[in-house]
Amino acid sequence: MHSQREQDFQTKKISKLVWDYALPGIVGTMVTAMYNVIGRIFIGQGVGALAISGLAITFPVMNLTASIGMLVGAGGAARISISLGKQDRLTAEKILGNSLLITILLNTVFITLILIYLDPILRAFGASDLTIPYARDYLQIVLLGNLFVSLCYNFNAMMRSSGYPQKAMITMLIGALFNIILTPIFLYGFNLGIKGVAWATVISMFIGMLFVMDHFTRGNNLIRLRWKYIRLDKKIVASILSIGISPFSMQVAASGVAALLNTTLLRYGGDMAVGAYGIINTVIMIFTMIIMGLNQGTQPIIGYNYGARNFDRVKETLFYSMKIATIITTLTFMVGQFFPLLFASAFTSDPELLSITEKGLRITVAAFPLVGIQIVASSFFQSLGYAVKSIIQSLSRQLIFLVPFIIIFPRIWGLNGIWIAMPVADTLSTLLSIFLLIIQLRLLNRMEKEDAQRLQKHPF
Repeated sequence: MHSQREQDFQTKKISKLVWDYALPGIVGTMVTAMYNVIGRIFIGQGVGALAISGLAITFPVMNLTASIGMLVGAGGAARISISLGKQDRLTAEKILGNSLLITILLNTVFITLILIYLDPILRAFGASDLTIPYARDYLQIVLLGNLFVSLCYNFNAMMRSSGYPQKAMITMLIGALFNIILTPIFLYGFNLGIKGVAWATVISMFIGMLFVMDHFTRGNNLIRLRWKYIRLDKKIVASILSIGISPFSMQVAASGVAALLNTTLLRYGGDMAVGAYGIINTVIMIFTMIIMGLNQGTQPIIGYNYGARNFDRVKETLFYSMKIATIITTLTFMVGQFFPLLFASAFTSDPELLSITEKGLRITVAAFPLVGIQIVASSFFQSLGYAVKSIIQSLSRQLIFLVPFIIIFPRIWGLNGIWIAMPVADTLSTLLSIFLLIIQLRLLNRMEKEDAQRLQKHPF
C-alpha cells in the first residue's frame, strides 16, 4: 500500500493526482470554513447585529491563535512530504513527534498570555463598549479549547502529507457534523447565546482531534506517532519552524491588519462597519478556503516530487493549481459584483448593516481574479522549503501594500477608502508573486538541466 502511494506521486497523471489529494483538502477547508460560517449565521440571526460586530473583533485574536497551528502544522506537513520523497520515514516520524510537543508547548504559553490580557487586547483590536461583551464571552471559551483545534488541524495536515487525504477529509467531516448538530442545541436549546456557539465549536473540534490522533497512534500507517520521538530535537524543530515561519508570519500580519482595519472601520463607519467587514471577510473566506484546500492537496505532490527531483511534475502541478485557483477567484469576483446581498442576508436582516456590506463587498473583490496566483504562489514556495521567498510573498499584501493604503485612503475617500485599499493591494502583491515565481521556475529549470547533464556523464 505504501509503495503504491509513492508510485502515484511519481507517475500518476498530475490532473488526476491533484484532485485525488485536493478534493479531500477542499472538503476539509470548507468544513473549517463551515465551523465559522455556521456560527456567524446563527449569531447574526439569533443574537443580533452587534453580536456580529463583536464576533468580527475576535478575528485578529483567532488569527493569532491560528498562527501557532500554521507555524507547526504547515512546516511539519511540508517537511514530512519532503522526507517521504527522499524515502526517509525515520525523519518523518521524528517530525511528527516534535510537532506534537511544539504544538502543546506553544499553545499553553500563547493562550495563557492572551487570556490574562484579553480585555486590553480586544480594545486594541477595535472593540467598543457595545461589542466587547460579545467578543469576550466567545473568546474565553474558544481559547480554552484552542489546543484541541491546533492538534486537529496540524495533524490533519500531516495525515494528508503522508498519503491519507480521504481519511483526513473524513475526520474533518465528523467534526463539522457535530458542529452543525450542537450549535443550534447550545444556542437555542440551552439558551446560551454566543457562548453556546463557542462551546459547540470547541466540543466539535475535540471530537475531530480524537479521530486524527487515533490515526497516528494505531494501525499500519505509513508513519506513526512514537513515544521515543516525542522529545525536542533542535535540528528537527528548526527544520519545521523554518518552513512554518512563512504562514505563521502571514497569520500574525493578518491579525495586525485586521486590528488596524477594525479600528479604522470603527472610526469612519462605527460598529456597523466593523460588522460589515466581518460578513465580507466570511463571504470571501468561503471561496478562498477552496484554494487553501487545493494548496493542501498539491503540497504533498510538490514536496514529494521536489524531494525526488522530478521537477517537471513540480512545475506541472504549479501551473494546474494556478489555473484552478484563478477560476475560483473569478467566481468570487462575480458573486461579489452581482449577488452581494444574496450572501450577506444569510448573516443579518439589519438594513443598515446590509447596505454597508453590499457596497463594501463590491469594492473589496474588484481585483479578485488576480488573487488565485498570489495564494498558490505562497503555498508553492512553502512546499519547496524556500522560507524566505514564501515570507516575502506572504507579507507583501498584508504589510508592504495594504497597511499604508488603509492609513492613507480613508483620509481621502472616508469609509470607501478602506474598501478601495484591498483591491489595490491585491493587484500589487500579485505582480510581486509573478516576479518571484519566474525566478523560482528558472532555478528549477537550471536544476533539471544539471541533473540531465549528470545523468549523461554517469548513466549507471
